[in-house]
Amino acid sequence: MTTSLTVHDVPLTLTDQGTGRPVLLLHGGGGPATVQPWADRLAASHDVRVLTPVHPGFAGTPRPAPLTSIRDLAALYTALLEQLDLREVTVIGNSLGGWTAAEMALLASERCTGHVIVDGVGIEVPGHPIADFFSLTPAEVAARSFADPATYFVDPASLPQSVRDTLPGNRAALALYGGPSMSDATLLDRLSDARSQVLVVWGEADRICHPDYGRAYADAIPGAAFSLIPEAGHLPQIEQPEHLMTLVRDFLARPQARTA
Repeated sequence: MTTSLTVHDVPLTLTDQGTGRPVLLLHGGGGPATVQPWADRLAASHDVRVLTPVHPGFAGTPRPAPLTSIRDLAALYTALLEQLDLREVTVIGNSLGGWTAAEMALLASERCTGHVIVDGVGIEVPGHPIADFFSLTPAEVAARSFADPATYFVDPASLPQSVRDTLPGNRAALALYGGPSMSDATLLDRLSDARSQVLVVWGEADRICHPDYGRAYADAIPGAAFSLIPEAGHLPQIEQPEHLMTLVRDFLARPQARTA
């Protein structure tokens, strides 16, 4: 079910499906379509309620002028959990959504008990720069994003006009939230303050952010686990959905007590 609501004066569109323990699923720069099929599978195969918001400014949605950063998104989604009175929430985010999940972990909301960062951006790792997304053509982005780009690349020209019309807004929102470098120089050091259980998942063939970048993410978070998915790039939920599902299922099954 797609629904619209207002959180702290911010209009927000999200899909809400399934029943059970709540999962907040956050998309990356490719927009909500990059996670929605996986959200459908997760909600259908597990006793979970999956909420998948559209980051304001993506997919033709409005973005209030004050909402300009990943920290703003993290605060917005933490307020969403408060407004919906959700507890024992697991936050899962891919790419830009993974960065947002990391910032949510640092907010230390009592409503969140676990965070899964899937090929997240946001940190700076010497020797492993994030690919300069804004200088790449769509085909070049796909070549870096997928283990098998020939299978998964979608030419924007082949999309319906209604979808093509939203692409400039997606790109503008991505640039605003993530900045030109898709990183925050302070984040790596701040991650030592995270206290929830965290799983960092990475596609072995990710050429947007090298797997060693993912390992640095996990190493910076106390107690975080790291898992590598073969035959997947920056979007494991598309290339290896069942493998990612298994990792998430196992993570959800763990006791989710917060650490002191």
